[in-house]
Amino acid sequence: MLSAFNAFDLTLLALLMTAGVALDRLLGETPRWHPLVGFGRYVQFIERRLNRQPGSHARGVCAWLLAVLPPVALACAATILLARQSLWLAAAWHVLLLYFCIGLRSLRDHAMPIAAALKDGDLAAARALTGRIVSRDTSQSQETDLAKAAVESLLENGNDAVFGTLFWFAVAGGPGALLFRLANTLDAMWGYRTPRFLAFGCAAARIDDALNWIPARLTALSYAVLGNWRQARTCWREQAPAWSSPNAGPVMASGAGALGLALGGAAVYDGEVEQRPPLGVGRDAVAGDIARAWTMVSRTAMLWLTVMLATAMLLSTLLSFGAPHA
Repeated sequence: MLSAFNAFDLTLLALLMTAGVALDRLLGETPRWHPLVGFGRYVQFIERRLNRQPGSHARGVCAWLLAVLPPVALACAATILLARQSLWLAAAWHVLLLYFCIGLRSLRDHAMPIAAALKDGDLAAARALTGRIVSRDTSQSQETDLAKAAVESLLENGNDAVFGTLFWFAVAGGPGALLFRLANTLDAMWGYRTPRFLAFGCAAARIDDALNWIPARLTALSYAVLGNWRQARTCWREQAPAWSSPNAGPVMASGAGALGLALGGAAVYDGEVEQRPPLGVGRDAVAGDIARAWTMVSRTAMLWLTVMLATAMLLSTLLSFGAPHA
């Protein structure tokens, strides 16, 4: 049964989420001592110890548990202890966890310099900057290739670094956001179909797929709402199944259709040209489309926050009408 506590809880959650996003937009990533950097080193240590050749599924599961459970358990314990001391301390802790986990401003800070370099005609700088955010070879890429890579990265990482984090924050607060972000980081580090990680990284990839299933579809739906709805829905339905990733496919196909761009296609990985399935419809990407993609990701974040706040206000209003009067 709905209660005033439910309305208060949802309102507080929406405000904490808004505060975390605002803090990220204001400060961006910490230049030193970022917790995810420390986590990455910890993960590398675990992988070196457990991923003995040939790797195994069992070792991959054990490594995932050793990497994720301790920090998440500590975050949960801190949440409980702070809540016993003060609601304000607990609220600040949730906001801080979300700030460390979300990467909205980081997407802008990495992508927009690529657009600026392309507009200045500095292809060498654009290639170097793009190579920092994608795994493909950019050494011979031209403007269209680099713009396409940057747009694809923004669309996909909008889900991985922003909306998946917000979804799990809504479900389980700061510890939920931390769980998702660590799981997503492990997938990025271990989820490769290479001889070294094919078996060892399987657990990391499958767990990330499971945690991302709902957020990815909400992200794809949001892109469609904020862009060309008909094209986005058509591309999502027809193109996403061709992608090996069950979550990246819907997100990028919908985003490409919403923007009216032709993405996907050929890309160079480890010296080999890989023909990827097509994404979207329309013209090839150019430098200006990087800003368009960033704007859509940013507006999607605002849409999610608005929906959360509006839902909390509506619930409070409905409960006030249903409350007994003296």
